[in-house]
Amino acid sequence: MEIQQFKELPLSVEVMKGIEELGFDNLFPIQAQAIIPLLEGKDVIGQAQTGTGKTAAFGIPMVERINPKVNNVQGLVLVPTRELAVQVAEHISRFGKHVKLKVLPVYGGEPIRRQIQELEGGIHIVVGTPGRMIDLLERGILDLRSVKVVVLDEADRMLDMGFIDDIEYILSKVPSNRQTSLFSATIDQLVMNVCNRYMKKPEKILVSKDEIALTQIDQYYTVVNPKNKFQILCNILDENHIKRAIIFCRTRTGTSMLADKLRMRGYDAKPLHGGFTQAQRDFVSNSFRKGKLKLLVATDVAARGLDIQGITHIVNYDIPLDALVYFHRIGRTARMGREGTAITLVGYGEIAELDRIRALTKTTIEELESEVQVSYRESPQTHKAVCTDCGNECEVPFKPDPNRPVYCRECWSNRRSPIERLQ
Repeated sequence: MEIQQFKELPLSVEVMKGIEELGFDNLFPIQAQAIIPLLEGKDVIGQAQTGTGKTAAFGIPMVERINPKVNNVQGLVLVPTRELAVQVAEHISRFGKHVKLKVLPVYGGEPIRRQIQELEGGIHIVVGTPGRMIDLLERGILDLRSVKVVVLDEADRMLDMGFIDDIEYILSKVPSNRQTSLFSATIDQLVMNVCNRYMKKPEKILVSKDEIALTQIDQYYTVVNPKNKFQILCNILDENHIKRAIIFCRTRTGTSMLADKLRMRGYDAKPLHGGFTQAQRDFVSNSFRKGKLKLLVATDVAARGLDIQGITHIVNYDIPLDALVYFHRIGRTARMGREGTAITLVGYGEIAELDRIRALTKTTIEELESEVQVSYRESPQTHKAVCTDCGNECEVPFKPDPNRPVYCRECWSNRRSPIERLQ
């Protein structure tokens, strides 16, 4: 039976800790099929699109096979662009955080001096573009004689960009007894020529781009005007009678501001983001875990590692820019085989992000019924109320509930935590 969760993999405690902090639970298809062979030292050819989890598929085994006590370059990842070099290096650094591995992205378009200084200080894994790697090799700065693991990422793109000679030159500088893996969206004859020349009895793993599916989750979206966005969120919360949900935002400031506005409207909501101290984060997450808090407004970083039962809804107030993040977000609901609902608010200029998410899954993301999209007035009706703290009469943008406390703006500001007031 195929392994389905990271905790089922034979990984070290340190690597598993990094994975748990990232909030990774279930394996995506390329991960489920590639990690074990790579851990066993086999060469692997993986056909997978960007955004299907392939960085973890090759990055986690690489981290496991590197010896942190040996202060030489032992892992090498070749990528076609500087943007991908930075992204892959960042992800591998997170996997190897508790192993204390040093990962360096190298690429053109940036002064080479800093990269040279980093290499001279000792680096375990180098992720880079072929041109800059050759520059460092020819200067005698990049020494590949200790490399044990090589990854060619997005090989088809590198070959399309004319990097075949550069790739061959770099591989000629790496020990022949290395482990080599290649990942590519398409496997054509040019890619296979590289595989046949530089790989030993590779295991072939072909993963369709649409195999990512969370079938137990009902997925919806609604296109919103930014002016109407908050009101539509309130409508969704009311229309769906949402009792326990995580609402995702992109930024710390946006998270605090949204939680603030929700509380002003009478909703039981608190923010959670990386600007909180560990004690503050524990307090908020424990309140949510124990059912004392109904709505958790969080950034992706803060929500990583949260494994809380009973979450019925995930609301993407801000659609994620990385399509794979969407699946990690909505995976916070429907735990332990239960069903869940995910609702995404999509701005007029964000349809491309929605299309990227759709391209990665066989499951349907349906448009919400139109009754949720009720009209919104830019100057919502206000109601008179008496502030619970100071006793003065004030106006609030919602109908006061006699069973809930109401605060004027000044008292409300004073009641917020110091860290929230800084946002």
